[in-house]
Parts: sequence; C-alpha cells; structure tokens
Amino acid sequence: MTEKKAKIAVLVSGGGTNLQALIDAQNNEIINSGEIKLVISNKDGAYALTRAENAGIKTYTVLKKNFNSQTEFENEIVRILDENEIDLIVLAGFMAILSEKFISHYEKRILNVHPSLIPSFCGEGFYGLRVHEAALKKGVKVTGATVHFVNEIPDGGEIIMQKAVEVKDGDTPEILQKRVMENAEWIILPQSTEKICKQIISE
Repeated sequence: MTEKKAKIAVLVSGGGTNLQALIDAQNNEIINSGEIKLVISNKDGAYALTRAENAGIKTYTVLKKNFNSQTEFENEIVRILDENEIDLIVLAGFMAILSEKFISHYEKRILNVHPSLIPSFCGEGFYGLRVHEAALKKGVKVTGATVHFVNEIPDGGEIIMQKAVEVKDGDTPEILQKRVMENAEWIILPQSTEKICKQIISE
C-alpha cells in the first residue's frame, strides 16, 4: 500500500527560488508527508514554470488579463485546485492578492513565507526588497523569515515557523535578501510544509 500524501499546489509569479527549495526538500525527503502535484503561475514565462517542468511537475498559467474580474480569475485557480484534489496551497513569491472569499475557501490550507520576523516589516506594501530596505533603514540587528497561514489580512495569519538571520555591517538590501533566503526561507518553508502536510494526512 502506498503511503498517503497530502497533495500540494505551489503558486508562483517569478524565478521560483522558493519553489526550488520545496522541490529539493521533496527530493531529500524533508517533505515526506506531501507531494507537489502542480505549479500555477499568474505570469507568462515565469522561470518557476521551467523549474517545475524540469522536476516533472504539472504546470498551469492563469493570467488575470484573460478574465473579466478578480472573481473569474480566482474561480479558474479554484477549478484547477479542486480538479486536482489539492490539500495544501503554498504561495512561493506569488504576487497576486487573493480575495477573502478565496482564502476562506481554503482556511488553514494556504501557507506563505514572508522575508521578515512578523510582526516587523510586514503588511500591505511590504514585499520583496522593500522589506529588507525597511529593516536596514530601521537599523535592526536581527531579521529573518516567517512562514504563516494566509488569512484576509496581509501577513496577518497565524505563524507556523520563524527563523532569525543576523544583519551585518555593510549589508545592502540585495545582500540581506539573499542571506534571508538561504539561511531562513529555504529552510523553514519546506519544514513548515512538511509539518502541515503531516497534520492534514493524520486528520
């Protein structure tokens, strides 16, 4: 009998470095209770799609401009997720805002990684390099990453895992971003994914 695994969908918009961390974690059996079944991008030609294809994972591109409304755009994503019986959604650099209706449809089933120690430098407008620019401007000595459930408030959902990263003298936002990714995001996103998958399959 094959072991039961939670089915994971990863939503992406860009290069897919966090997706790669998840794929590597799956290959190294850090993620053992779940399996990445599909990757959905809201951007044409996102390199994350190439990463998924290289790993033999099914890909979909859903472009907002092809729909008349946010609702239609989200309905298409929901259709793909439900058709593939997805148990867990991981947002890995997904740059589209999801509505309350979408989020409540998958309550406690959507994970996101944020490049700071929430509640610092989070919420609306804090994404990508902006987070690290704000941390450096403030002069914090420690930053990091947070994996949390997604709810209707940007970066407001329950925290699953956090990992601290030292801020060093002479850091630029780019250098800090890379250190936070390598030393925090790429570690706790796979670990959190495994943790929640384990909970899902034991329910």
